[in-house]
Amino acid sequence: MALPESLTFNGNEYSVAALSEAARVQITNIQAVDAEIARLQLQLGIAQTARSAYVGALSAAMPAASNVVSSDAPAVSAA
Repeated sequence: MALPESLTFNGNEYSVAALSEAARVQITNIQAVDAEIARLQLQLGIAQTARSAYVGALSAAMPAASNVVSSDAPAVSAA
């Protein structure tokens, strides 16, 4: 990932080229973590969509409510 030319941090703007190597490494680390968070959020969205589809398919496959044996079984919700 390319570093930005400038960085605003705690309300102050800095030239990245003028920062220490340690500071530039931390900027790179933050960029990498931000990218990983975005990737994981996308994966979570995919998993939530799949779960919704599975709950819908289960709902369609379940017998009518009149055939319910007990309502004390563990619940699977569409949440």
